[in-house]
Amino acid sequence: MKIGYTKLTGQGELDLLLAGVADKLTAQGKRCMGIVQINSDRDDCHRCDMDVQVLSNGPKIRISQDLGKESRGCRLNPEAMAEAVSAVSQRMEDGYDVFLLNKFGKHESEGKGFRELLGEAAAAGATVMVGTNGLNEEAFVEFSGGVAEFVAPDEAEILAWITDTK
Repeated sequence: MKIGYTKLTGQGELDLLLAGVADKLTAQGKRCMGIVQINSDRDDCHRCDMDVQVLSNGPKIRISQDLGKESRGCRLNPEAMAEAVSAVSQRMEDGYDVFLLNKFGKHESEGKGFRELLGEAAAAGATVMVGTNGLNEEAFVEFSGGVAEFVAPDEAEILAWITDTK
């Protein structure tokens, strides 16, 4: 079982990092599963739209809700996230080498979201790489049974860790 995680604090930086990793792995012929997040700036609001790309070559799903220009709360659309989980679950039957998850977030730390699929991927022998943040890092390490390895938030470092066959 090979499970790793990384984290960055800058807004959207982790999303760009893991999307780049997914692109490079796909170009190397690795079969990727999971999701990466794509953020799109909006002219009419200080918050971006959040979409996830289901890997590989799956649908792009808008996971953010438009709660208004001055909203400050959580904008995650739980129904859209459930749709993303379902889309990934259906594709897992086709086989894969690497499972990427843009963020082990609040839903996963509460036992929801992609948590079950992460467990399935690890049990199937796939390499698992997850983004996390300070709020949910401890929950992810606990979820992994303490075996998750921290990998520096650098594309080359993550690619080397994923493709290391030791």
